[in-house]
Amino acid sequence: MVFPITRMRRLRKNAKIRNIVRETKLEKDDLIYPIYFKEELTGMEKEEISSLPGEYRYSLDSGVEFAKQLEAKGLKSIIVFGIPKEDTKDEIATPDYSATGIVQKAVRRLKKETDLVVITDVCLCQYTSHGHCGMIVENDDTDDGIEILNDESLPYIAKVALSHAEAGADIVAPSDMMDGRVGAIRETLDENGFYNVMIMSYSAKYASAFYEPFRVAACSSPHAGDRKSYQMDPANAVEAIRECELDVIEGCDFLMVKPALPYLDVVRMVRDEFMLPLVAYNVSGEYAMLMAAIEKGFLTERAITEALLSIKRAGADLIITNFAPYLLLNDVIE
Repeated sequence: MVFPITRMRRLRKNAKIRNIVRETKLEKDDLIYPIYFKEELTGMEKEEISSLPGEYRYSLDSGVEFAKQLEAKGLKSIIVFGIPKEDTKDEIATPDYSATGIVQKAVRRLKKETDLVVITDVCLCQYTSHGHCGMIVENDDTDDGIEILNDESLPYIAKVALSHAEAGADIVAPSDMMDGRVGAIRETLDENGFYNVMIMSYSAKYASAFYEPFRVAACSSPHAGDRKSYQMDPANAVEAIRECELDVIEGCDFLMVKPALPYLDVVRMVRDEFMLPLVAYNVSGEYAMLMAAIEKGFLTERAITEALLSIKRAGADLIITNFAPYLLLNDVIE
């Protein structure tokens, strides 16, 4: 048998060679950790999240302390989610834009006590009594008798972003998928002097089944209806390019695709089309799915880095992932 001159296995013969020719690398700077602060928790309390094994809802003290631990191991960025007291929720998400809200308090503490890049999720669903990402009215012409109002919701979403900026957030990340919300936020931030606060838009956010563990974590399930009238149809890919293009026109600084693993084709399409930094959200369902398989012994923990490498390989610059503590605290990546 005649062998070819080029032998591909020469580049795989040992770990040192494989490392120096590796095309895609997962680094600490690539990770953004989503952390959940719950207003009802005090002191060093933390509350296990049943849908996300190994993850917790934190009090201010315990959450900031955990953020410090992750920062000491190399974490650079964190995205903050808040869970207000149930009896404070109302139709217009009042606790969401209060200066004394749980996210605003967490941001002030994180900016004072860490050097992390602090990102905030900007949405109304955790704070509204109905659980939707915008204002609602009854409408018999819709699928479920509820209409989520677009233009009427924008001032409230912009108020939330402004309150986060006032608390010290470096980046605000609108996740509601209302049309025009990036422009409304940019205008409000600029009018109030926050020219340098960046917008990380959830640009292509799909109406995905992979969000269910997060909704348990953040207590944010809609009480009636679903989010299919504002989040994207999982069957559509070209539409994601239109969504991203509009966000670029309106002034966003980062684009995002969410979820990540079931939408790697969309991540690649967006990467090829736009030059902005691209974030992919390795969502709760992706985390829970892998963790369940690992706990059952069907997979090993090697699957975690392989999955995240696939997101980087598809073109993402940054990954929001609940796997960050595992990767950092166990020195899995350098």
